[in-house]
Amino acid sequence: MGLFDFLSDKGEQKPVEPAAKPAGGATDFFGNNAAAANPAPAENSYTVVSGDSLSKIAKNHYGDAAKWHQIYEANKATIGTNPDHIEVGQVLTLPSL
Repeated sequence: MGLFDFLSDKGEQKPVEPAAKPAGGATDFFGNNAAAANPAPAENSYTVVSGDSLSKIAKNHYGDAAKWHQIYEANKATIGTNPDHIEVGQVLTLPSL
């Protein structure tokens, strides 16, 4: 096969059609549905143990003790009106930030 063989008439050759895009929207580099590959992060739950505080839990899970407010806001129904009063065994929702 020579360098210019691709120019010669070989009948009715059609260019290759691109693959159909998924109806779901965005795709990653390989054409996979990006939403299916990267689902939204789920919220975690945490069971309170002796010695815990909202700031300690925030420091351990988020790396920043000041984010205790987000944990409190997500768990007001469980904790009540005093964020300093959490009880051993309470199951708290840790929102994704």
